Amino acid sequence: MTSNPYALHSLSTGLSQFVLAGVLSLSLAGCGQMKKGAGGNTDEVSSKPESARSGVQTELPGPCKKYVETFCEVVGIPSMYCVSIKTITSILPPSVCHKGIEDIAYTKNRYAEKRKVCTEMVEKLCNEYGPESRACAVVRRETVSRTPDDCRSMMKQYPEMVANLTRLEEVSKPLISKKQQMIAGGTANSFGPEDAKVTMVSFLDFQSPYSSQAAEVARQIKVKYGDKVRFVFRHFPDPFHQNAHQAAQASLAAGAQGKFWQYQDLLFENQEKLARSDLERYARKLRLNIKAFKKALDDEIYKEIVDADIEMGKLVYVSGTPTSYLNGKLLTNPTHFNLVAQEIDKALK
Repeated sequence: MTSNPYALHSLSTGLSQFVLAGVLSLSLAGCGQMKKGAGGNTDEVSSKPESARSGVQTELPGPCKKYVETFCEVVGIPSMYCVSIKTITSILPPSVCHKGIEDIAYTKNRYAEKRKVCTEMVEKLCNEYGPESRACAVVRRETVSRTPDDCRSMMKQYPEMVANLTRLEEVSKPLISKKQQMIAGGTANSFGPEDAKVTMVSFLDFQSPYSSQAAEVARQIKVKYGDKVRFVFRHFPDPFHQNAHQAAQASLAAGAQGKFWQYQDLLFENQEKLARSDLERYARKLRLNIKAFKKALDDEIYKEIVDADIEMGKLVYVSGTPTSYLNGKLLTNPTHFNLVAQEIDKALK
């Protein structure tokens, strides 16, 4: 079984919404396709209206629309049964829909019987971690859309699910004080006072579109909160992004000349153009000392700093970008400013 790249992204962001739902999907990779929202987030909130997502069609006659709504409440909106009822009900006479509403108890009983294996799996996993745990919440949400056959296959991978959910629980815990100080300290590029009540640390990759979104969130944070929040930039270039590591080194070379933030803006704005010649072009655009800049890249002066950030990230369970911590708490959706702002406001109280 191989790791799904979208699941790895979910683990780091979260998942949005709870991107960490992707951890469970690591175990489900062989059992079904992951649900993929816009931008690759596994649990991205759909922009479609509730009626479209639930299968309820506004043109259905009164009893049939009510039947679809009632039926989907019983089986769960994401389930295949709810999706299927949309097509079936569109050709049923109102009298049949009316009868279906009257006999909804029968549907409930039949559904519970058919889904028994899934129910038992959820109960078993939730007993492992507790009903209020995030692991239990993820299992409950993800299992709704799984078929009984999926659940049987998943039970065959029970040890793998437990291992991934255990990691989820570990990742979900706030970082201990020592680790918070580690990722927020040192000479990393940052803005905001060191004694700010709120410190946000983000591990980013210049070739990651999600990191670009997170960088925009950081810019908005600076505008809105000023010196109330300290933001720390950490590098975590994906080894599969061939230009990301050198781009990170280039940003540090620019930072040595006082232009880190301006240079990072250019990198995020031009993610498809990060070859060595492009990096030098951006340096000239910012009127950097090009000789010093080129020497820094030639001699890989900043390679160890980038590598140190990567190792630091691994120590705090970073597996993809963006991964952001707010006062040591993992942000489940670091690419959405409004959601991050809500967490900042809570922390400032």
